[in-house]
Amino acid sequence: MKALVTGGSGFVGPRLLRMLDGPVVLSRDPDRARRSIGNLAGRIVRWDPMQGPPPREAFDGVDTVFHLAGESVAEGRWTAAQKARIRDSRVVGTKHLVQGMLQAAATPPVLVSASAVGYYGSRGDEELTESAPPAHDFLAEVCVAWEREALAAAEAGVRVVTNRTGIVLGAGGGALAKMLTPFKLGAGGPLGNGRQWMPWIHVADLARLYLHAAETPEIRGPMNGVSPNPVRNSEFTRALGHAVHRPAFMPAPYIGLRILFGEFAEVLFASQRVIPRVALDTGFVFRYPDIGAALAEILAPAA
Repeated sequence: MKALVTGGSGFVGPRLLRMLDGPVVLSRDPDRARRSIGNLAGRIVRWDPMQGPPPREAFDGVDTVFHLAGESVAEGRWTAAQKARIRDSRVVGTKHLVQGMLQAAATPPVLVSASAVGYYGSRGDEELTESAPPAHDFLAEVCVAWEREALAAAEAGVRVVTNRTGIVLGAGGGALAKMLTPFKLGAGGPLGNGRQWMPWIHVADLARLYLHAAETPEIRGPMNGVSPNPVRNSEFTRALGHAVHRPAFMPAPYIGLRILFGEFAEVLFASQRVIPRVALDTGFVFRYPDIGAALAEILAPAA
């Protein structure tokens, strides 16, 4: 496999790069990317997703494109400007990437593009497989438009997979880094009544799932990038408290988080019982299917 990767210096990207052989990495700042990922990339090509397609030569010899780039949804309040950045980084960036693929001397035959479980909105106890319809809130509408731009490549014969990712857990960053401080101080606890479902995945399994999607010809369209065992927020809270050896019983009320985070608080309280049906049906084996074991591995002291 000769791969090209966007978002290679993010939280998931380096894990994926380690499984690839000399991939091409697209970056707005190649010097910063090189400092971040070292020799994990074969070459780094400058590309600003908002300015147009990548250079044609970036795709020379490439047969698989992994598209991970996108503005974080959890940085700062959702002002109108921030929501525009969240949307454009995904929708406009993906549109320009696909244009670049189609303008290449030879179109790469596979595109595995990030998406998110925000596609489904908050659905209570409903089991959500890849066939479930989208919601109509902000994140759902972003995901629908994001996937539409990726799937435009299919019209040119590209096999496209959209990886609807849940809460990514791993050491050194991601969602868990934001949660650890209050838990270590003994101030962690469930969100509200804690009954909402959390679709989560260990970062190592997510990186492997990207590779599985690229290497499995029968996978086309949406694929849920989540553990096969979603947990309620209260169960996650207990597991994290146990992993850091601290009590975790102080509930965080919705109104307080709404004041603190604004509209993003609705995402924190969303209930999404997402099941990775496509991954399971195509033989993917999760290394960390259970939340307790996943947290124990992530938080284990370094040898």
